[in-house]
Amino acid sequence: MTRSLLALLIVAILGGCSTLPRDGPSGRAIERGAAEDTDGADYAIVDLDYAAAERIRAVPGRSAGSLANAASTTAVDVIGEGDRLNIAIFEPSGTLFGRGNGDEGIRSGNQSLPIASVDRNGAVSVPFAGAVRVAGLTTTEAAAAIRRALQGRVGNPQVTVAVEENLSNTVTVLGEVKQPGRAPLSVNGDTILDAIAAVGGAARPVEDIQVRVRRGTETFTAPLSAVSTEFSENVRLQRGDQVNLVYTPRRFSTFGALGAVSQTEMQAGVTTLAGALSRAGGLNDNFANARSVLVFRFERPEVAAALGVTQPATLKGVPVVYRLNLEEASGFFTANAFVVQPEDIIYAPRALSAEVRKFFELVQQVSRVVYDVSVTNALNN
Repeated sequence: MTRSLLALLIVAILGGCSTLPRDGPSGRAIERGAAEDTDGADYAIVDLDYAAAERIRAVPGRSAGSLANAASTTAVDVIGEGDRLNIAIFEPSGTLFGRGNGDEGIRSGNQSLPIASVDRNGAVSVPFAGAVRVAGLTTTEAAAAIRRALQGRVGNPQVTVAVEENLSNTVTVLGEVKQPGRAPLSVNGDTILDAIAAVGGAARPVEDIQVRVRRGTETFTAPLSAVSTEFSENVRLQRGDQVNLVYTPRRFSTFGALGAVSQTEMQAGVTTLAGALSRAGGLNDNFANARSVLVFRFERPEVAAALGVTQPATLKGVPVVYRLNLEEASGFFTANAFVVQPEDIIYAPRALSAEVRKFFELVQQVSRVVYDVSVTNALNN
């Protein structure tokens, strides 16, 4: 009876091998999913070699947005509300600000006024001249406006104006920077990189940061990696812009017979498949099928076309499974040339020998249970 029960259990297990616990789909199951049938294939399998890796790298990358339309030509050397001005008035006659003896008997007076702030009406208060509107003027134009306001009260006054504290011609830089805050714009036409440098620079790798420029009701977005490498993206800013550096980490996931099952953040620069496998602890010697290391990816349609893949695209891209054979030495060169993309899933299925071993371990556990039950029944009887 014990033998009969054991035989029945083994037959049941053999009939339901597909239900045995596993870390993920088997290699055969993945191949079946890529096979064309009446319902169509779920994805395409591409055997990965060095030539395929190079074809993938040869396809130009797609930019995730652009800041080119945010380029500004608005003047940033004009006075605005809130600016603090240093105003100096020189009067040759000295009748207004005091007398003094200069060279060749010319009497003169020189007066540096207290630091004056531009009010909400865009004006600054000047003694004997009243409120003088200076908003929207350069320092030279503001000096001329004050000089005109003093005419008739003093003979031939000379005026100089300098910006002591620039509060209107600034941009706000927030997010992943070392010292968030305001960054002043200079007459040189500061760009995005100038503004970021003024607040200490980015706090994370440029590959993991998106730059968002808010201007009025418009928002422009581009990767910081593009801004730092392409001159057309490093555009000039204008007063009032809000620059936000948003952290968008790049991650890949590892499953199956690897040293670690985890989601891993990508380091600065390029991450190759060889580097990703190393960070995951490599293949498990006892279980992994080194002939079938898989990378699941929603590939860009232009890349799929370059590889000859005819699989229909989804909203996220063309579902492709790259298959690499690491039992051959050339596979390591390929792994070092294949670039891992964010959201890639790296999967190492179990080898057939590991599945068989796992099956027999389960059979041994079941047979041991049956043996214990039979012994207990015999003793009870």
